[in-house]
Amino acid sequence: MYLTDGRPAPATSGTPGGRRTRRIRRAGAAVPSTVLVLGTVSLITDISSEMVTAVLPLYLVAELGLSPLGFGVLDGIYNGVSALVRLVGGRLSDRGGGGGHKAVAAVGYGLSALCKPLLLMVHSLPLIGAVLAVDRTGKGLRTAPRDAMISLAAEPAVRGRAFGVHRAMDTAGALCGPLAAFVLLRVAAEGYDAVFTVSFCVAVLGVVVLLLFVPRRVPAEAAAETDVERAPATPRTPVRALLKRPEVRRLTGCAVLLGLTTVSDSFLYLTLQRRLELPTGWFPLLPLGTAAAFLLLAVPLGAVADRIGRRRLFLCGHLALLCAYGLLLVPTAGGTVLVCAVLGLHGAFYAATDGVLAAATADAVPEDARGSGLAVVQTGQTAARFVCSLAFGAAWTAWGDRTAVLTAALGLALAASLSALLLRRAVPAPAPNSPSEQAR
Repeated sequence: MYLTDGRPAPATSGTPGGRRTRRIRRAGAAVPSTVLVLGTVSLITDISSEMVTAVLPLYLVAELGLSPLGFGVLDGIYNGVSALVRLVGGRLSDRGGGGGHKAVAAVGYGLSALCKPLLLMVHSLPLIGAVLAVDRTGKGLRTAPRDAMISLAAEPAVRGRAFGVHRAMDTAGALCGPLAAFVLLRVAAEGYDAVFTVSFCVAVLGVVVLLLFVPRRVPAEAAAETDVERAPATPRTPVRALLKRPEVRRLTGCAVLLGLTTVSDSFLYLTLQRRLELPTGWFPLLPLGTAAAFLLLAVPLGAVADRIGRRRLFLCGHLALLCAYGLLLVPTAGGTVLVCAVLGLHGAFYAATDGVLAAATADAVPEDARGSGLAVVQTGQTAARFVCSLAFGAAWTAWGDRTAVLTAALGLALAASLSALLLRRAVPAPAPNSPSEQAR
């Protein structure tokens, strides 16, 4: 069509050209404000949670005298109980309509905040395990709804970058949390009590920001076009219907295989601490190396995932973790170089897998079942890591830390090979510049 002066008329919103123009314009737009606000909530909450996480291994092993097996049980609870409720959180958020995601996420954040002061009151293994289980229940409830809000707010073509921005902000909190714990252990007479108390106050602030500033509904503009068909799923679609989707099955299978050989952060830091015989007061600083690498790499690797393929980058991230295991087994490595290399690879692993897996999952499920779909994959991964924590703690107790790490490395190499074969059977992704579902 041409205007009266002979110039071509601009493509209207109802034409294919207009739709392509809108896709391209929005693909280059800034990260949506919803993602930034959720990133702020995660930043604040991660300061709180990482304060506790940074001192918890040392508190349980050195202060309370738990064996590696006992710590493995508690660490498995801390990282695995959320698997039991992630599906519940995802389903409840989908059933709640547009505002369900925020409501369920708020309950999860609030529940975790309430658990922080309870750590001051319990000193036995069963009671500590119960408190950690409740805390992880809160995390399990909030994770899928939060990621669903991010995926619905971002265009498919830049979804990897949006998750990268969120994870970078989240990791900024992970940098501040251990630093705060380190300072409190140094200056406070009752160091652990001070850490748990300040952690509670910070967690409450995160809940307040969520309630006041996160919109109840995702903007309709971002949800107007989706990259997967909507008909096969509704808010009442059972989990088994989601698992009938080949993409969801493959992603869940890979997440489970690789999660079974992913040693928890706490065991990795304990291995480094014992390998280098670091003073206990410096232990809370070890997570800073992981967090710094994660912070620097989350956004660029999210953008790389949008271009080269999210599944491919997800596998590459586990190769970085395998290299970290290998460095822990090198007898001649040591000192600052070992610490920087292992923690740098550990952070690269998270930057290439955490948000990337969520983005890939969001590509594979319709928007009206987004929370449930994310929960299915995350549940498989979390449950597998729970099993890994138990197995690694038992192996450490029976054979020592080096043999346990060697077993995990061999298992990870095998799991990565099987996952590569599984994902190769997937339908090839469109070209990187395609406006449709690119680079899953």
